[in-house]
Amino acid sequence: MVDIDRIRFDAQGLVPAIVQDYYTKKVLTLAYMNRESLEISIRENRTCFWSRSRKCLWRKGESSGNVQHIVDIVADCDADALVVQVVKEGPACHLGTDSCFSDPIYTAPDRVPFAMDGLYDMLVGRKESKKEGSYTTYLFESGTDKILKKVGEECTEVIIGAKNDSKEETVYEIADLCYHVMVLMVHMGIRIDDVVAELAKRHVVDKKVKQQRMQ
Repeated sequence: MVDIDRIRFDAQGLVPAIVQDYYTKKVLTLAYMNRESLEISIRENRTCFWSRSRKCLWRKGESSGNVQHIVDIVADCDADALVVQVVKEGPACHLGTDSCFSDPIYTAPDRVPFAMDGLYDMLVGRKESKKEGSYTTYLFESGTDKILKKVGEECTEVIIGAKNDSKEETVYEIADLCYHVMVLMVHMGIRIDDVVAELAKRHVVDKKVKQQRMQ
């Protein structure tokens, strides 16, 4: 473990801190810490930064409620940059988005990735800015009952595919089910992080149960 005395703060007494979501590993923001804010972060187990514009300390979430609970802090090989893994409550960005890094500049044409977060953001966009002729827009406009009906239908299709012992069919239907479940999530204001956090809780419980059985 690197001692704070070994952290190489710059001429302004600051060190860059890359904040990362503990569950999804998404980069949330880039902020700066001085020695005092780093000590506060460790002592309080929540992120505290130095505001370069206001020239003062600020605890993330002190006004918005979007607190970031620290899991660990890791220094790079030169001890002049930090990665802070957190479990966050609410958006990381002051604009209300999950991450401050949400404006693509370049993606290699042969490396266009698919991500559940990207699909989720697209669905949010369809809900907020209706697109004529869009099936997703149609679902949002139809409301809860229609969305739930489609989720139920896709559940049935998954079961049929599995009963037919067809991996290809089952994969196809699971994809349809995932899509409609995510539409439901957006409709109800449930974020991917909410589900991931719930799964993480169950993982901890499962580990405890296994340990108890081994004793």
